[in-house]
Amino acid sequence: MIEMKVAGIVLNAASRSPMILLKDSSERRALPIFIGQDQADSIIKALEGHRPSRPLTHDLIANIFDDCDIELEKIIIHSLTDDIFYAVLCIELNGVKKEIDCRPSDAVAVAIRTGSPIWVLEEVIADASIPVDRDADNAEREAFREFISSLSPDRLIKESKYREQH
Repeated sequence: MIEMKVAGIVLNAASRSPMILLKDSSERRALPIFIGQDQADSIIKALEGHRPSRPLTHDLIANIFDDCDIELEKIIIHSLTDDIFYAVLCIELNGVKKEIDCRPSDAVAVAIRTGSPIWVLEEVIADASIPVDRDADNAEREAFREFISSLSPDRLIKESKYREQH
């Protein structure tokens, strides 16, 4: 799993639909997830630190967690099937851990309000992420090619611990 942060809400250029954009810590990969306008508004408000005069749904969930001593340990976006992302809230109550199925947009909205980490399975990132820093990706790829081209069986044996043991 890879921990990701909310980079913001963006609009899809073609459909003008909102998407949440998650980025990894190196900011080399971004994961766009289509969300509804209501969830986009809720996430934007949370990112801006806006506190409504009366709690909205995601605020209510965060308040329930807080008042009932339920810890939201993390959220996990764990799969992508037929262009639909799936997530769980990983909670702990009185020493009992549970995973609660939810939409990624709701999970992110609650995670922001509770300061909980956002994790994404590597398979999901591999299937749905977009590169952010192509230059860094290309440089890493080229460095790996150079490393591979410099390898020989003799060098591997010479530099390995295998030779020292025998």
